[in-house]
Amino acid sequence: MRIFITGSKGQLGRTLFHQTLTGDTLAGCDLPELDITDRQAIDAAIADFAPDVVIHCAVWSDVDGCARDPDKAYLVNGIATQNVALACAACNAAMVYVSTNEVFDGTATQPYREWDPVNPINPYAKSKVAGEWFARNLLTRFYIVRTAWLYTAGGRNFSTPSRIVQVADERGALKVVTDEVSNPTYALDLAAGIAALIQTGAYGIYHLTNAGYTSRYDYVREVLRLAGREHVPVEPISLDDFQRPSTPPRFAPLANTAAAALGITLRPWQEAVAEFLRAQ
Repeated sequence: MRIFITGSKGQLGRTLFHQTLTGDTLAGCDLPELDITDRQAIDAAIADFAPDVVIHCAVWSDVDGCARDPDKAYLVNGIATQNVALACAACNAAMVYVSTNEVFDGTATQPYREWDPVNPINPYAKSKVAGEWFARNLLTRFYIVRTAWLYTAGGRNFSTPSRIVQVADERGALKVVTDEVSNPTYALDLAAGIAALIQTGAYGIYHLTNAGYTSRYDYVREVLRLAGREHVPVEPISLDDFQRPSTPPRFAPLANTAAAALGITLRPWQEAVAEFLRAQ
């Protein structure tokens, strides 16, 4: 299969390119060599490669940056997705659009299913909903894959176990919110799920995360336990105590219903974290 990956230098793109899709014919793009907000440039890159599938991983994932500059968020996560979708349509390629649990408002009492109505509450999430809209309305052959709390080796966000350990070692104590809940997801497992999904031809909307869900606080406690740092104090706080430009959904775990029906599931998040830490 010929597969083109946008955001090929990012967390997921790198994993797909170098660890997961190694048996396929691959090409990719990322900044600074190619800017997906440049429609002519992405048209030419995708047309020249003539892919069967485009996996659109490129994203501006700085949720606080998106809150400070919503217009840029819409350009990078929305309009650029329109560009990629139109390029896919022109060369008859299927598209995988990687989206987020933040498209939901966090008011549910059970994990969100693929068919639940979206209701974004911050500019990052609104820009990702715009990307979903373009994928759904410009293409007939698409996979929308929502995920949550993504991490991989070398990651700098606070979902990355090695980053949590580093900050704990540097500060000697942590403050972590108890009322933000979702699914920690290892990029290696998500990449494997996407690789399996694109073999099915079963287009639609999917939730792919490591199984199970947890609060940020309990997640950090488990990471520190697995890393032998149980002695590090972790103070529970609420989102209201932690002021930031963006407002995350409080309870937004995803339920894998659609992919599980195809036999595609990801292992429990605790197992993934343990393997990640062993590899460091």
